[in-house]
Formats: sequence, C-alpha cells, structure tokens
Amino acid sequence: MGKDKRKVIVTCAVTGAIHTPSMSPYLPVTPEDITRAALGAAEAGASILHLHARDPETGKPTQDPAVFEQFLPRIKQSTDAVINITTGGSPHMTVQERMLPATTFKPELASLNMGSMNFGLYPMLDRFAHFTHEWERENLEKSRDLVFKNTFQDIETILRIGNENGTRFEFECYDISHLYNLAHFVDRGLAKAPLFIQSVFGLLGGIGSHPEDLMHMKRTADRLFGQSYQWSILGAGRSQMSLAAQGAAQGANVRVGLEDSIWIAPGELACSNADQVRKICQILTGLSLDIASPDEARALLDLKGADDVNF
Repeated sequence: MGKDKRKVIVTCAVTGAIHTPSMSPYLPVTPEDITRAALGAAEAGASILHLHARDPETGKPTQDPAVFEQFLPRIKQSTDAVINITTGGSPHMTVQERMLPATTFKPELASLNMGSMNFGLYPMLDRFAHFTHEWERENLEKSRDLVFKNTFQDIETILRIGNENGTRFEFECYDISHLYNLAHFVDRGLAKAPLFIQSVFGLLGGIGSHPEDLMHMKRTADRLFGQSYQWSILGAGRSQMSLAAQGAAQGANVRVGLEDSIWIAPGELACSNADQVRKICQILTGLSLDIASPDEARALLDLKGADDVNF
C-alpha cells in the first residue's frame, strides 16, 4: 500500500534505415507522414519519439538537416514528447553525415551506436521480391559486405559534441562488447549517469533474440553500471513485442516502432506506429506497470528540457 508503481518509458522509433517503402505502405516517408506518425505515437502513449528522415521522393534515408527542419518544429509544437534525433542514420553514410542533424538541432536526446559491427540486412531479399526504387535492393545487397563504422574516435567525437550542447544519449548496444565500450567512456568521464542503455536484439551481426541473450545483456549491464542506468529493450522484427514484454517484467523500459518492426502480429503489417505503441502499452498495463509521461521520462533521464533545443 502506498508504494508507487514503476514508470516505464515507451520510445517509438517512427521510421529508420532498416525497412524500405516497398516493404510496407505504412512506413512514414515524407515530412508530413513523419509528423503525423510521430504525433499519433505520442497520443498513443510514447514519451520519447526517435526520429530519422527520408528523401520525400524516393524514401531513401537522409541526414540532410533541411529535411529534418520540415518536421521537427511541427512535432515539437504539437506534443510535449521528448524528441530523440538519430546519429546512426544509415550504415551506408559517413559519420560526418550522420552527426549533422544532432549537431544542428541540439536535441534533448540523440541515439549513439556503441561499436562497429557487421550489419546484415540482405536476408530480407528472400522475403521481399519487388522494390519500387533501385536503392532499396542495392542497400540490402551491399549489407553482405558492410561494416557499420562506429570507432572509438567516432563515438568520442559525437559524445563531445553532445556534451557541449547539453544533449544526452540513448546508447544503442547491439552486443555485449558495446556495453564494455560504454563503460570505457564512463571511466573517461565522457558518458555520465543516468545512462540510457538501449539493448538491441535480433539484427544479423549483433546479439540474438533468445531470452537468454536478454538475460546476458542485463547481467552484464548490472555488473558494469549498477544502479546508474536506465535499461530499455529493442527487439527487431518478430521479436519486438515478446522481448519488450520480457524486459519490462524484469525492470526495462521499451522501444517499439516501424523502424524496428513493420509487423503488429505474425504475417500482419502494422498500419501505424500508434498501433504498436498501443499494443505495448496494453502489455505494460497488464503487467501492472505505469507508462511514464514525457516529463517523467525527462526526470528519469536528466534531460535539459524542450525549451533548450535548436528547433
């Protein structure tokens, strides 16, 4: 009696670099699409909106700040959700390209990939036969021989820029080594608590999506960071909801969205990001957990606030 329930931060990754427009007609592409999808996700319960941009004509991922500028202010004016800008962009981009939006707009929160890795998307060629744009097939095919570059120098550069701008980070850890990389930067004073660790499961080249993988990631993070971090679960593809539920039951926050999975059920495409947010919120409520509001998420992550961004 009288003990508050734990607040769970729900992040929605609205659109990204993994899926292409030919895979789902519901994937947001234009600035108008992204704005509408983000606001729908916030209304459904997302306290953080993780945002990429796409070329409005072809749907190809872009880090052009001019494209971000077409939706960032509109989203900020219409919701109090935390806006989280990618520095991951696409594995096919240079680090300099990937940093541009976060450097330009100085958000409260930005994603940061914590290590170089193979990033194999080519198995999708077996599941999707027809592509509207040639870049879609090329990006998948090129991932057979692709290293997603995130060197120690790359990470340090992004951390120093973010620290100078008051931007905190969603540390995306695709494998156990990425947790040790993060611990290295904590030891050097470049990454500071409370850490927001996004454990990513199920992408070819990173850790798998078995429940034992989730437990291994948690045990390692607990040992390295103790009580100084907020944990979040990202399951790619069909493991999205099951891993989020398992993680939430063990103390994690959760991330869903069409960047990570275009499905809402086996063989059924999600019609919107909001559909996925509503589903995970129903699961969390069923576990007797409370959904964090945007301001509660800001407090948990020690963010600078929406008034101190450059958009």
